Amino acid sequence: MALDYRKCAEEIFSYLGGKENIVSAAHCATRLRLVIADNSKINKKALEEVEGVKGMFESNGQLQLIIGTGTVNKVYDEFLAVTGLTAASKADVKAAAAARAPLWKRILKVPGDVFVPILPAIVAAGLMMGLVEALGKAIPGFADTDWYGFLDMVSATAFAFLPVLVAISTARVFGGNIFLGAVVGLAMIHSSLLNAWNVGSTEAINSFFNVTDGVIPSWKLLCFTVKRVGYQGHVIPVILAVALMCVIEKWLHKHVPEMIDLFVTPLVTVLVTTFITFTVIGPVFSVFENWVLAGAQVLITVGYGIGSAVMGAIYPLTVVMGLHHMYNVIEAGMLSGDIGRNIWMPIASAANFAQFGACLAVAIRAHNAKTKAVALPSSLSASLGITEPAIFGVNFRFMKPFVCGMIGGAAGAWFGAITGIGATTYGVTGIPGFLAIDNVPVYVIMLAISAGVAFVLTWFVWKEEQPQTDTLNPESGNKDIANSTDINSTPGTSATDPKERSLFSPLKGNVIPGEEIPDETFASGVLGGGVGIEPAEGFVIAPFDGEISSVAETKHAIGITGPGEMEVLIHVGIDTVKMDGDGFEVFVAEGDKVKKGQKLMAFDIAKIKKAGYSSTTAVLLTNSDDFDDFRIIKTGSADYGEKLYTVEP
Repeated sequence: MALDYRKCAEEIFSYLGGKENIVSAAHCATRLRLVIADNSKINKKALEEVEGVKGMFESNGQLQLIIGTGTVNKVYDEFLAVTGLTAASKADVKAAAAARAPLWKRILKVPGDVFVPILPAIVAAGLMMGLVEALGKAIPGFADTDWYGFLDMVSATAFAFLPVLVAISTARVFGGNIFLGAVVGLAMIHSSLLNAWNVGSTEAINSFFNVTDGVIPSWKLLCFTVKRVGYQGHVIPVILAVALMCVIEKWLHKHVPEMIDLFVTPLVTVLVTTFITFTVIGPVFSVFENWVLAGAQVLITVGYGIGSAVMGAIYPLTVVMGLHHMYNVIEAGMLSGDIGRNIWMPIASAANFAQFGACLAVAIRAHNAKTKAVALPSSLSASLGITEPAIFGVNFRFMKPFVCGMIGGAAGAWFGAITGIGATTYGVTGIPGFLAIDNVPVYVIMLAISAGVAFVLTWFVWKEEQPQTDTLNPESGNKDIANSTDINSTPGTSATDPKERSLFSPLKGNVIPGEEIPDETFASGVLGGGVGIEPAEGFVIAPFDGEISSVAETKHAIGITGPGEMEVLIHVGIDTVKMDGDGFEVFVAEGDKVKKGQKLMAFDIAKIKKAGYSSTTAVLLTNSDDFDDFRIIKTGSADYGEKLYTVEP
């Protein structure tokens, strides 16, 4: 008898807690994908009993109901008619699911999303810039050579035009036109604007604007006064400006007639965005800069090194906001004024070297190859005084290393202040600072304190994953499963290569093609492609590094999300849901981070067979339709950790 699509949709809707509880709905080839506002309002048991729903699990903030190929689209159409919702794409649902995350997570996620794509550029540039500056100060005469000029130009490019890179990446993150984003970024560092790094130099101001009073000229735009200063080194103002641009652009695309949209929307978008950027966003940050500058000047005069410690802690925050270039004003004033030497440099150096220490700890402690590949060169760049790669690429993304670096910076800056060290120039920190500091032995101790405190704190505070527990040693046998923790003796159970989208056998036994699983639903592929495993031993390990997306109340099935958003269902036995958990023990919970080879479940094969059920375990990629190439590469006898299938996006 054919499925009543309308009735199926109505029943699903009735158990979701009302229309206001449904944020978004979409479907793929086999599943209805829903984003729910409050999961506690869902009647999950009732949903599983709806005729037409062959399975249900939660993954990446989505509630996914498995309905089947050729059927789900018809149920989806009826679902939209019943609920009055607007059709959404899978990308829309993923975005809606991400939007359900806590506000602080969403705020911190934006800089990470923006900077990850441009990390190779700033890591390479930062490392090269630090090396070139160090060589220029260490080797007399090298700074006057053509090679120095060429290398200095190449290394400085990514940072001189950083707002452009940030603008393009931000436009991509917020769904705007990346070329319009580039225009906004270029406007913020236009050649008619004074380089932000020179705002404290009277000589540079006079030379650039051909004036003699050292005052930066302004533009009068309506009731606004706009100082002709660029945004080199800035990050937050650029992100805010381009995010605004994306909002304006999308609004115009919806409201401007298609006939004139091609030229009206880009024109108005760029004009309005740049006007608001230079008249509102820019001035707000300029005022904030002045406050921070005044506060910094006051703090470093506070006795007992307390003020310096405070500045050593908050200095990285000003780097995040792109305000750190203004400190050149303080340094220049110290060198030319009554002090006669730069006592700010040790503070900045301690703060930067602490971020190096925190980043180095991440590089050494991380298991993820990609994290290591970014963290190590970024830490080296930070040791040379260029901290943007370390901060944006590693420490600020993970936050705990960033905070540990702030603490290390405070400790080092305090030591530098009470020992009274200073520098004879400005613009250098970290290792190149040895060429400018007036007390090398004390400077060495200060750097050691800064990096050491940050390194040790990061080492103990930051963890790449949740602590690993109950990791399986298959040689121990079922009797020892509850206590086993060693996977090193098991071939193929090392950490998953982050570039690889593969599933490794979670059981030991005989692997059979998915269509041979003795269950019509599994064999039909409606729940996704995969294999069956006739287990030789009664336990399940993680098939890759991932996150537990669901655990059946009856303990017989586990969902896990892994590399490339692979969504896997491990269903032990056929019809074992009827055993109501008897003979099963689960060692993880929904939301747990797990490592490849970690023990997930133990089950009693004999008890399953005695109850009259097959122990054949379905290992299915429930979203196999999301991938262009799904390949099973192993059947027959398999040990734990042997590769079973791979996918290509």
